[in-house]
Amino acid sequence: MAKQARTADLVLFITTVALLCIGIVMVYSASSVKAYQQYHDSMFFLKRQLLWAVVGITAMLTTMRIDYQIYRKWAWPILLGTLGLLVLVILIGADIRGSKAWINLGFLSVQPTEIAKLALVLFIPAYFTRRQDQVGSFWHGLLPPLAILGIVLALIMLQPDFGSVLAIAATTFIIFIAAGSRTWQLTLLALASVPVFVALAIAEPYRLRRLLAFLDPWKDPLDTGYQTIQSLMALGSGGLFGLGLGQSRQKFNYLPENHTDFIFAILGEELGLIGTLGILLLIFLFAWRGFKIAITAPDYFGSLVAVGVTSMIIFQALMNIGIISGVLPITGVTLPLVSYGGSSLAITLAGIGILLNISKYSSPK
Repeated sequence: MAKQARTADLVLFITTVALLCIGIVMVYSASSVKAYQQYHDSMFFLKRQLLWAVVGITAMLTTMRIDYQIYRKWAWPILLGTLGLLVLVILIGADIRGSKAWINLGFLSVQPTEIAKLALVLFIPAYFTRRQDQVGSFWHGLLPPLAILGIVLALIMLQPDFGSVLAIAATTFIIFIAAGSRTWQLTLLALASVPVFVALAIAEPYRLRRLLAFLDPWKDPLDTGYQTIQSLMALGSGGLFGLGLGQSRQKFNYLPENHTDFIFAILGEELGLIGTLGILLLIFLFAWRGFKIAITAPDYFGSLVAVGVTSMIIFQALMNIGIISGVLPITGVTLPLVSYGGSSLAITLAGIGILLNISKYSSPK
């Protein structure tokens, strides 16, 4: 198909940069106390986040210039390489708080799960593109990518990382819907997956405790319900306009993971309801532009990749905000572009670069 490149989607680009800049500021504000206590440098986490932001922006600008069609050919090699990394992290990964999710390279740590998210977002559309006439078939259309998905999720659960499993499963399910899979097959798949996820949730004692704490965090306020309660206290004390940037009280060792999983709570405490609504507005803008690119993409593959990248980021963001506000149980999911994180930030920006490249060829209507 003949295509003519235009300027990349400016609204999506500005939204991404805005979320990234807010994230950098909030990472410094939320982490300064912990950084000084542990490393005697209040800007320790800020410096690392800035470094990864540079890496991520470079990745985004690079993938934004590469024709997205090239990923159709490289989808399998990328996926196989990712599977190798997922196996490697189980064998030699650094054990941090009971999870082997990072490969320590000395000067930096890489999280293969984040690479797996993008690899699947590229592989599944490439698979369906080659078999468009078989999308409605269970055995030849839906089952093969489901098998690949099952292998990836099983490897991630061995780390374990239940939050990423939920995010990846939801993202791929949305891609299946967009690809045109039969409704009855997806309905049966969704019904069959419910007991599986319930079993995984209660298989480990700490997951079951988290689930029970979600139902009533005040029943165990000093242990399993502690994070949820402190998070709600942070959001509540922020009021309408917040306590002021840098004025959080919860970051003084009250709220754990305050610069990663719970950074949105610190943002709400310091910037108030106005600040949290601002983040929600930016997420809405991102979803609007991302799905618009998917609808106006020039081909089937580009449309599915755009759906995948957008869904991956939006679903994870909504999961994180749901956890912070007590609507969902704690699963260890970060807020994309805002939370502190190295490889997750770089991979997210690389995926957005692919989305921006697709927007260059999308219909302006």
